[in-house]
Amino acid sequence: MAVPKHKTSKQRTHTRGAQWKLSAPALVECKNCHQLVPMHRVCPSCGYYDNVQKIEKNQGND
Repeated sequence: MAVPKHKTSKQRTHTRGAQWKLSAPALVECKNCHQLVPMHRVCPSCGYYDNVQKIEKNQGND
């Protein structure tokens, strides 16, 4: 079984742990209503995806 020859320093351990970061979500502009939406998702404000209406949205309060 492999055994380390030397102790791993605190600096090396913390440097390795510092690489775990959150990344900002990739947002693109909706071609129909120009709102920012996540990539490859139907726009929640207008219901369009790839210039085709996928979800029917009500425009007024009924």
